[in-house]
Amino acid sequence: MQRLRPRSRQPAEGLALLAAIVGLMWLIEAINALTTGGHGLDDEGAIYARSIGHLWAIFTAPFLHVGWAHLIDNTIPLVFMGVFVALRGAARLALVTLIVMLIGGFGTWLIAPSGTETVGASGIVFGYATYLLTRGVFDRSWVEILIGLVVGVVWGGALLSSLVPQHGISWQGHACGAIGGVVAAWLLGAHRARAGRGTPSGTPPGAEALGGRTHGDALDRALAQ
Repeated sequence: MQRLRPRSRQPAEGLALLAAIVGLMWLIEAINALTTGGHGLDDEGAIYARSIGHLWAIFTAPFLHVGWAHLIDNTIPLVFMGVFVALRGAARLALVTLIVMLIGGFGTWLIAPSGTETVGASGIVFGYATYLLTRGVFDRSWVEILIGLVVGVVWGGALLSSLVPQHGISWQGHACGAIGGVVAAWLLGAHRARAGRGTPSGTPPGAEALGGRTHGDALDRALAQ
């Protein structure tokens, strides 16, 4: 029987992954600035609206930024909100990030104006924000609802203002990233993890009978942490 990693290690692993994500963004910006004049990688890896041959860029655009100021502006809220997500572990942070990237990136690709390029981690920032704002409802947790309220108080005004159409700012990326965060909170909600286990009657939730012993489903239990 494979033993699960102790819960005490989950926050450290989540924070390590968050640091790696942010570190990768900064490394890419440094390479971009030193080797391409600051725009070469942006042009190659940006989301181009409804360009089927460039749809893969939904996975690269969040790691690219138009200069250091753009990167710093995204890094601060990304770290602030990412920490709350990362405390549930690396698996949870990775899943939330992936869901937001897929939904937010595809939505941006679908509805952004023709002829525009979209880069930046702001879609992920909005995804983290709405994930934190709604996960307490799906998990039925007052602690998580309180965390969501803190996020709303600290960043709510800035996030809402960023949804207003402005020149040079992709409100489409922000809105689609926000939708991705809500979807992530719903898909990864504790009630869905419990319902998906399908345990036999008389068996403790999260466990299966096996030779007189019980063991939990690793993925379900990891998502429910």
